[in-house]
Amino acid sequence: MYLEDRTVRLQLWDTAGQERFRSLIPSYVRDSTSAVVVYDITNLNSFQQTSKWIDDVRTERGSDVIIMLVGNKTDLADKRQITTEEGEQRAKELNVMFIETSAKTGYNVKQLFRRVAAALPGMDSTPEKSKEDMIDIKLEKPPEQPVMESGCSC
Repeated sequence: MYLEDRTVRLQLWDTAGQERFRSLIPSYVRDSTSAVVVYDITNLNSFQQTSKWIDDVRTERGSDVIIMLVGNKTDLADKRQITTEEGEQRAKELNVMFIETSAKTGYNVKQLFRRVAAALPGMDSTPEKSKEDMIDIKLEKPPEQPVMESGCSC
């Protein structure tokens, strides 16, 4: 995908949250810089499992990974069991990013990947500078020097 002035290549691996793939998590996550943990907003059990999946990612990668918690199926709002606020609260508790999407309608899907890509290492638009590299510039006008009788202010 293109993000501002850069091209970012994202490679996606999907376990579909199935227990039979749980043993593969270490190999999926080992060299990853990010993980997207998705739950179904119409399924309380899928939401409850997110903590376990996020723990699995952190067990393998520690805090050196970007994690996005995603509430999916916003197109089924009439069947919603988990509120947006509950999703946001879980993300805050787990110190991860959060977004709601609909894979069916495409709602927020591009935004999800843009946010993940923007959070990748080296993607900050302005590099951090140390204080030693900074120059203090004063934009105040200096006080007027009095003009001497001779007309020379030297």
